[in-house]
Amino acid sequence: MSDYYNAFEMSPVPNAGPDAVAPEPFRGIYAMPTFVKIPTSDMAASVDFWVRGLGFIELFSVPDGVVHLRRWAFQDVLLVPAGSIPEQAPEMSVSFSCVLDQLDSVVEACRALRPNSVDGPRDTPWNTRDVEVITPENARIVFTAAKPFDPAGQEARNFEAMGITAPLDALGITPSDAGRGDNGEHA
Repeated sequence: MSDYYNAFEMSPVPNAGPDAVAPEPFRGIYAMPTFVKIPTSDMAASVDFWVRGLGFIELFSVPDGVVHLRRWAFQDVLLVPAGSIPEQAPEMSVSFSCVLDQLDSVVEACRALRPNSVDGPRDTPWNTRDVEVITPENARIVFTAAKPFDPAGQEARNFEAMGITAPLDALGITPSDAGRGDNGEHA
């Protein structure tokens, strides 16, 4: 028995696959369960990069105070004024989910705005393809997209070794089939 359970219905992230469609930017107001606060010494340049390069929207702004940016639900960034920024990006990063077909456009847009700002894409052992971007504020941002899940692949074995079993839909099993044996009969 596992302490983990399928709770994908809580997430705005679509199921992985070649036909995955990214949700539209979420414009609703909610109590944010988490957010990132990033200091910037050039608010206009930062907003421009986050909007045109990373695909965020400006949800709202408070003059001389904060610009609230967002992509999907629960992907909130607050840009706040600062006198200076660090000279290089810290090793710490923050990751934002995306879908595979968004990665190339993020890479292209960010490189057009800041040529040396992108590293990747690279595949991970946990079944994602990631792109790392260094923003004008020297924040280390990772865009991470789930790859289609192969229940017979190495990533499935990695998950199983951690005690995480594949979601039924990744195995092609519907909830009504879950109690059936290999021959289609109920177990």
